[in-house]
Amino acid sequence: MKSIGKRLGEAFSYIIIIFGALLASFAVICILLPNDAIDYGTAGIAIILHHLTGLNLSICVAIVFVPFLIAGAIILGIKFGLKALVGSVAYTVGLEVFEYIPFRLNVEHFLAVVFGGALLGLGLSLILRHGGCIDGSEIFANILLKKYFDKTGKNFSMTYILVAFNACVYVAAFFLINRNAALMSLLVYVVATAIINHFTDRFEAIKQVTIITKSPEGVISDLKSKMNKTCTMMDSRGAIAGENTTLICYVNYFELQKVKDIISKHKGTFSTVSTIDEIIR
Repeated sequence: MKSIGKRLGEAFSYIIIIFGALLASFAVICILLPNDAIDYGTAGIAIILHHLTGLNLSICVAIVFVPFLIAGAIILGIKFGLKALVGSVAYTVGLEVFEYIPFRLNVEHFLAVVFGGALLGLGLSLILRHGGCIDGSEIFANILLKKYFDKTGKNFSMTYILVAFNACVYVAAFFLINRNAALMSLLVYVVATAIINHFTDRFEAIKQVTIITKSPEGVISDLKSKMNKTCTMMDSRGAIAGENTTLICYVNYFELQKVKDIISKHKGTFSTVSTIDEIIR
């Protein structure tokens, strides 16, 4: 029964990812682009490429995202790669389909961009909460963070990487499209990010995972072998369970699913996740 429930949960997560991707593509095609705004991240790069070359937008999205998708599958795992693939395919198909739907939100630009950014943020929130991704900028940030961690053993928030990446996109939009597109798109980023942070508890920040277990050796071994992560150990005692061990480790949002998979394999393990603003050394 537990196995069936887990499979149904996985199937449901894919359905939500597809719905979130379609919602995001609807926001881009039917609201943002008609009001001189573009998406951010690699989708923004694809839209700029579309403006410059005249290539089909969905083709541009595929060209830009595929390298990041492959890198994400290699670094973050096949499970993440599969969810990212499903989300990106749904997003790309949505871009193509919504081009032929005769609906465009014709209101004042500011209102349209705020509403479109909110819908985009909601769609991306659904994708992120269920372990997917349709933007290569987050994968790019994860690659840099992993390289940094492997080299120094230090955790670092992806906030600054994402801000720098998107700043480059908006500067490119300013010079290659027009200033209105760049400024409107910046507003989209602010609104969408606010919605995403509300529903994902600031996905770009460092996450502290606190694990309480009676068998710490297996958990520690899996964290080290599967994620190259270490943790802090503390002796603890439960009012009912008695003696146990508390483990504390730090990961980024996209590594959380791997940690959850590891924890689920060890019976009698309890864990919590909290957001960390800064680690001082």
